[in-house]
Amino acid sequence: MPETTVMPVLVYPHVREAIQWLARAFGFVERWEAKGHRAQLLVGDGCVVVVDGTAEAACGAHSLMVRVDDVNAHAARASEWGAVVLSPPTDYDYGERQYTAEDFAGHRWTFSQSIADMAPEDWGGVSGPGMEAETRG
Repeated sequence: MPETTVMPVLVYPHVREAIQWLARAFGFVERWEAKGHRAQLLVGDGCVVVVDGTAEAACGAHSLMVRVDDVNAHAARASEWGAVVLSPPTDYDYGERQYTAEDFAGHRWTFSQSIADMAPEDWGGVSGPGMEAETRG
């Protein structure tokens, strides 16, 4: 995961098309892409995630991803305050422990804790120019 704390997650009909357009129009740099349904793009010291709205794992709406130090404690606190936990804290092959919740107004939030430093190729993703720049930098 990049060092940024908050990452918008934007739904597009076609991820590859979105990557190309965002790179050309706004100067974003592809960090990685996963099987045509999700990608991470760098912009300055920030990041944007794009997802295919028709993919099985898509959130169905725009959302935010936020890095936290302790996903379990964060999920417990959110639940105490009435957040609806849509997916409980879970470890993923890409080195993150995450949960997704809906706030009182229906906004979706995914909170993520890095648990391992994984190359995209280790979990079925593909490194883009942004990952290559990180390893050179």
